[in-house]
Amino acid sequence: MTPIQTSLGSILVVDDQSANRRVVSTLLSREGYAVVSAGSGEEALASYDECQPDLILLDMMMPGMDGFEVMAALKERGLGVPVVFVTAAHDRDLLLRAFDAGVVDYVTKPFLPEELIARVNAHVGLKLTRDRLERVASERQELVNLVAHDLKNPLSSVLFASDILRTNAVRAERIPRYLDMIYESANDAIGYIRHYLETQAGASRNECEGAACADLSETLRWLANRYEFQLDAQGIELTVTTPPPGTKVAIDDRVLRQVAENLVSNAMKYAPNGELLLSGRPGAPGYWQLVAADRGPGIPAHQQRELFKPFSRLGAAEEDGVSSGLGLSLAKQIIANAGGQLWYEDREGGGSVFVIELPAAATTPTPALA
Repeated sequence: MTPIQTSLGSILVVDDQSANRRVVSTLLSREGYAVVSAGSGEEALASYDECQPDLILLDMMMPGMDGFEVMAALKERGLGVPVVFVTAAHDRDLLLRAFDAGVVDYVTKPFLPEELIARVNAHVGLKLTRDRLERVASERQELVNLVAHDLKNPLSSVLFASDILRTNAVRAERIPRYLDMIYESANDAIGYIRHYLETQAGASRNECEGAACADLSETLRWLANRYEFQLDAQGIELTVTTPPPGTKVAIDDRVLRQVAENLVSNAMKYAPNGELLLSGRPGAPGYWQLVAADRGPGIPAHQQRELFKPFSRLGAAEEDGVSSGLGLSLAKQIIANAGGQLWYEDREGGGSVFVIELPAAATTPTPALA
């Protein structure tokens, strides 16, 4: 369904009299509205399905499918636009019946042009304002989801290291590493918050600013260093294969770490007591890939179709109480916004493979096809 876009909005005029449609359409077009007309209830529904308008002017008393039947059919479609009742009658019961059917206002024939325009302007203005508020609410909810999700990994690292230190069961030589983990994870969390505040001030969350890019080898080494002890605690053997030094991809380094952390944390949750391979390799011409491959149970084919949808989870593993099911959905969105792709493959011999493919940065030699 593709809405008609104009500076003022779009109107669907429904009337079985062609002269009435012509007069109203001309009047509203001169005011700057995009106008679509329909001569019957069936035409009105077809037009609504094709180009959802911002307001419907509906003649209730039409032969065949009348306005009340049209309203019922529109409600079944999830009517989300105001409907103004146009009638030549002054029957109070008819007006009440129309309001009960869901119309928001009425205009009587013959109408004064000024009155029609005033009512149309008022209801279209309210509708467009409501649309803007809904978009703002949706964007804010998305931001809340992003903040909550992206803070989860660094805060989980802080809790992991803190719990180890509190038990007094850690070897003395590892204490500095755990303290570094706490310090660096807290810094990451502050960095994410600062990034979101900058986003609210007008910067794009996922665009590389200027020549910003991520070093793929450094990202893989960072992951290995950050998650070494956590993977060890889950009985996971880590193998890291890095691409040539200086291999860079066109995405902010913090953003790439955020996405890659999701893949590592999923492996810890769903594929313990196995192995995890993290590697960087050439992808399609002009692209590099970051690959995370585990030896877990894999993902059944019927679940793969839902894998990157919001609020879908990888499997029936025990949840940690804070998982939202947003991880892979947000990760795929972030990578797509950077001009790349994120997908899943079954691993030969059993297990899961997640592939992040991103454009090579301008300073990186173009890789050959893998």
